[in-house]
Amino acid sequence: MGRTRVTLADVAAASGVSVTTASLVLTGRARELRISADAERRVRSTAQELGYRRNTLTAGPRAGRSQTIGFVSDTVASSGWAGDMVKGAVDAAYRHGFMLFVGESGGDPVVERTLVDAMGDRRADGVVLASMHTRTVAVPDGLYDGPAVLLNATPASRTAAPSVLPDEVQAGRSAARVLVEAGHDRGIHLIGAGPGRCDTPPHSTAAEERLAGLREVFSAAGAEVASARWCPKWTPEHGFAATAELLRTQRPKALVCLNDRLAFGAYQALAEAGLSVPEDVSVIGFEDHPIASCMRPRLTTVALPHYELGAWAVKVLVEMVLRRGRGARGPVVHRVPMPVREGGSVAAPRG
Repeated sequence: MGRTRVTLADVAAASGVSVTTASLVLTGRARELRISADAERRVRSTAQELGYRRNTLTAGPRAGRSQTIGFVSDTVASSGWAGDMVKGAVDAAYRHGFMLFVGESGGDPVVERTLVDAMGDRRADGVVLASMHTRTVAVPDGLYDGPAVLLNATPASRTAAPSVLPDEVQAGRSAARVLVEAGHDRGIHLIGAGPGRCDTPPHSTAAEERLAGLREVFSAAGAEVASARWCPKWTPEHGFAATAELLRTQRPKALVCLNDRLAFGAYQALAEAGLSVPEDVSVIGFEDHPIASCMRPRLTTVALPHYELGAWAVKVLVEMVLRRGRGARGPVVHRVPMPVREGGSVAAPRG
């Protein structure tokens, strides 16, 4: 005898909710209809445990392509950056004649697996698994069923799925060059991490790669990094605290802040110390966070190209779909350039 198929009613009964509520959760309408987070999590977890699979299309052999792409992200609606990434993916899908289905997991691995399975049930031609911040991810089993691309993420274990990532090493090189070309070779301090590979926040791929690029250019130019202040979180509060501590013992000529929110805090600490940017201290950041354009002077920063990342991931996936998985064997990493956004926060050092 074959395995008895798990029904929606089974999931509802085991979750202690109505069939209607279970259906709304598993079709992605829980938040829209104000179903509690606890009920949503319970239904999704139960569905995963019981092996429930929605079958939205008739069973049978797949005929041709559906011209649809699944996009599963840990963050969508709650971040402007994520919105840019999704917009890039949507636009690229449209240009190639595909429709994009978007699902948000909220960082919950159970929800993520359920969404990946749901994309398969809908006969999506391929799936983009996206992360808001560059990190290592456990690849859901359902992602092995067809063409897939990891966006802003690297796999925790070996997989044939290619990754599309921002070129963080080149970003570090670019930031260092901005300072070196302005004449800075002494009194340079890092805020947020470094100088060693181990002196970074946990699971921060971006920090390690930015530091590698910075070290490469500073070393080649003979520029000296005077100190580095590790921060457990890259927030304005930690940027302020690290810079204030630095100023108690040293007078920096330039600060390399590992992200723009740290730079915002550094600006406040410099102002409290009576120092001006860039007349007294040059400051450069990373990511081109919206906060960068609110700072005075406008922060010079190396931008994360969220729109381009989303578009590139879909382009890579479409190419895989069109060649039906044929191509290079083994994991491939595509690096998307991070451009410098010029502001007024870097100048030649005084004296």
